[in-house]
Parts: sequence; C-alpha cells; structure tokens
Amino acid sequence: MARLKEKYREEVIPRLMEICGYSNIMQVPRLEKIVLNIGVGEAISNAKALEAAEQDLVAIAGQHAVITRAKKSIAAFRLRTGMPIGMKVTLRGERMYDFFDKLVNAVLPRMHEFQGVSPDSFDGRGNYTLGIREQILFPEIEYDKIYNDEDGKHLLELLGMPFAKDGVS
Repeated sequence: MARLKEKYREEVIPRLMEICGYSNIMQVPRLEKIVLNIGVGEAISNAKALEAAEQDLVAIAGQHAVITRAKKSIAAFRLRTGMPIGMKVTLRGERMYDFFDKLVNAVLPRMHEFQGVSPDSFDGRGNYTLGIREQILFPEIEYDKIYNDEDGKHLLELLGMPFAKDGVS
C-alpha cells in the first residue's frame, strides 16, 4: 500500500472526523483522481511536439497519456475544432497516491523560492488546481535530455550564429 494512502487511513480520516464533526466515515473528503495535462501550443504547427509532451507525461505519471483536442476554433491562433493541442493522464488508486506523495515531498520543494501553494485555487466543489510551468522539477525528467549542446548549437545556427568551421577559431 502507498505510504500516503496508509497515512490517510490511519491518521487523516480520524482527525478529519474529529475536526469537521463527521459522524460517518463516508462523509470524509478523499482523493479520487489526479489529472495531469500539458498544453502544447506548438502542436498546431509541429506534430512532433506532442510526442515530446507524451514522453514527459509517461515518465512523470508512469502510464500512457491521451491526446486532448481543441473544443473551439480560434482564428487568431489558427486553431480549429478537433486539432490536437495537448496530452493528459488521469491517475487513480495507488499511482495517484504515489504521485501525490512525490509531488508534495520531492517536486514542490525543488521550486525556486517556493513558499507554498495558493489556498485560493479551489473551485467551490473541493477540487484543487495547481499549475507548474516547468516539468524539469520532476526527478524523472532528465535536464540533459531536454537541452543538450548539439540542440543548442543547431538552434543558434538556424538563428544565424556564425560558428567557426572545424579546426578554425
């Protein structure tokens, strides 16, 4: 059993019943699912961008990601209804608890100048939304795999950087 799930059963449920005055264990709030998604705006013009997003989500979540598609057309973004624009993964059960444990104990503390998450991100129904801009915070994502010297050199060459030819400095 996941460490966090065990803590929920043994410590959190009794404490919530005491604090909130629940008379039945079924009234106690619980985690049902965690949905991870990546919006890939670049996917409109570059289909390979979705593959990279999928690899990152699979590494982070440990399960296959599905494509999300645009619900509306937006002419300013050259976006049409049904175009692939992102990836998502829904975690439940043990994977959900393992991911939440990793998020709280390993990922969030790695954020630069982290001072806690906003308490204002609840939707009124008990759902919480958290946005993280950089997936590099997750230990499964290798920074060297994302950015390497060769890719950086190609980028600068394509932008017009005049590198010296081999043997000339």
